Amino acid sequence: MRPFAQLQTTLDLWPKGPGQPLVPQHPDNELTTMLAEINVTQIKATIAKLVSFGTRHTLSNQTDPQRGIGAARDWVAAELRKYAEASNGRMTVDVPSYVQVPASRIPTDTVISNIVATLKGAEEPNRAYVISGHYDSRVTDVMNFLADSPGADDDGSGVAISMELARIFAKHVPKATIMFAVVAGEEQGLYGSNFMATTLKANGVDVQGMLDNDIVGSPKGDVGSPPSPFDIRMFVQGLPTSETAAQISSRGTSGAENDSPARQLGRFVSEVAQNAVTQMNVRAIWRPERFLRGGDHLSFLQVGYPAVRFTEPEENFAHQHQDTRLVDGVQFGDLEEFVDYDFISRVAKVNGAALWSLAQAPGTPKHVTLDTSALTNNSTLKWTQDPAADGGYEIVWRASEEVGWSHVVPVGNVGSATLRLSKDNVDFGVRAVGKNGFKSPAGYPFGS
Repeated sequence: MRPFAQLQTTLDLWPKGPGQPLVPQHPDNELTTMLAEINVTQIKATIAKLVSFGTRHTLSNQTDPQRGIGAARDWVAAELRKYAEASNGRMTVDVPSYVQVPASRIPTDTVISNIVATLKGAEEPNRAYVISGHYDSRVTDVMNFLADSPGADDDGSGVAISMELARIFAKHVPKATIMFAVVAGEEQGLYGSNFMATTLKANGVDVQGMLDNDIVGSPKGDVGSPPSPFDIRMFVQGLPTSETAAQISSRGTSGAENDSPARQLGRFVSEVAQNAVTQMNVRAIWRPERFLRGGDHLSFLQVGYPAVRFTEPEENFAHQHQDTRLVDGVQFGDLEEFVDYDFISRVAKVNGAALWSLAQAPGTPKHVTLDTSALTNNSTLKWTQDPAADGGYEIVWRASEEVGWSHVVPVGNVGSATLRLSKDNVDFGVRAVGKNGFKSPAGYPFGS
């Protein structure tokens, strides 16, 4: 009998198929320069300013110029407008708002205001990517809008990343549109992100990816646990909440439970954002969210947009959703002293690498199908050709038990291709390639 190690090596080679091992996309010179501009001092100043408003509770004062969510809203909008000045008119800043009538955790009519800096795509303005953090904060009692609620980590850290990338990206020209969002109402029930997602959907905007940064400020968990300064968790949904029962049944029949649009976005982020430039490991968690928690990415998933959530590797719950207090020598509260600004800057690089790579590549291929009409050991895939895919297309594949794409087969600027590889043994995807070298997330083929 062969030793296990030799047997394992043999198993790893199955199934044999066409193409070459997939090599992760690496940041080009422009992107490397952009990521190098991420400024720790700027991030620290942004979080300090957000904390200075005392509370940013959704129900707090909206007209006081110094304290409350209204003052925070106005400052964020003013800062983003300063950044937009460097864009030669490509970046615009809006404060879309609506009145939320009484609902869960909203006792009276309340204005919910998001701040969105939109960097218009030069070639495909209706294809968009969103990055978001929420600027509202809370303490132990989610209805207490009077107490100080610093929100340095939750979610000053996420807001700082959206704003810092807006500052840097404003000086560059993406092919697709990028929206840098700072949303409200998250702690009360995802009100701001739901307003944004449903509005984009109603307006027919083709959002092909959303990155939510929520609680990304520290690599340290509970006291005594080792820090993980070079790891960031990414929560990635499997079965789409927006699909019908029939669609989910079809997904199950195809074995596509692990190939939702969100999973393809997650695979893409893992490919382009783990490298020497970001100095980070992206730890993909194959579930939509932590247990007993929620985040703004869920609003985008609900309307059918691919979305993922970034959260620090371990959480210290004494520093989230807590009144600021000292108990038996233990400091509670979401304070600046518990934030690691170098860590946030690296998380910003992960987001920046993913966002720019998405916006510079062609869009994810659409209407991808796999011919299942006949018994054959060949596999024929078809898709709708996109003029933006001026570098052609690649078929990616992996053994069904593998997490990420392992092999890539260039097929040229065509709308279909046949591989000598059985569709029964592997999972396929199709990705679009630009002449600039950027490659899209994969589109998954359903049987036809």
